[in-house]
Amino acid sequence: MAVAASSQLPYRPCVGIMLINRAGLVWIGRRRPKWVGDRAAYIWQMPQGGIDVGEGTRAAALRELEEETGVRSVEVVAEAPRWLSYDLPEALIGVALKGRYRGQRQRWFAMRFLGGEDEIDIGPRRGRKAEFDAWRWAPVGELVDLVVPFKRAVYRQVVEEFRGLIRPT
Repeated sequence: MAVAASSQLPYRPCVGIMLINRAGLVWIGRRRPKWVGDRAAYIWQMPQGGIDVGEGTRAAALRELEEETGVRSVEVVAEAPRWLSYDLPEALIGVALKGRYRGQRQRWFAMRFLGGEDEIDIGPRRGRKAEFDAWRWAPVGELVDLVVPFKRAVYRQVVEEFRGLIRPT
């Protein structure tokens, strides 16, 4: 099967969540995607995921957050005013995102975590595999450097958009 040129593939519509705790730190999870050649390599990222057909962006963000982290005790404090997009590197076209997309078009939300640490559960649920194998709270200044290079421009924009919300409460 031939792989379509990246310019012919659509962007996957997604949501992203910046989960901020009471100390003003941001939740990040560690993944090891199948497409990473180095089996020792890990990727850190904030929760994100696809939008189901007929689902609104806010509902998708709350669902994805719960599916990936177990977290339900949140206050949605902001939504980015525009969609943010990134392109996959050419080497990942046809490999990552099930080979169907050239990148992601994301709507980001800032959410304040209101629960306790015991609410966070990154294990598999509802017959789905776990998205993350570890997690931690990180200072906002670390986020851009921790994410894969092709997502860094989006992370810079997310940090800038929500910077005023990232503070202890």
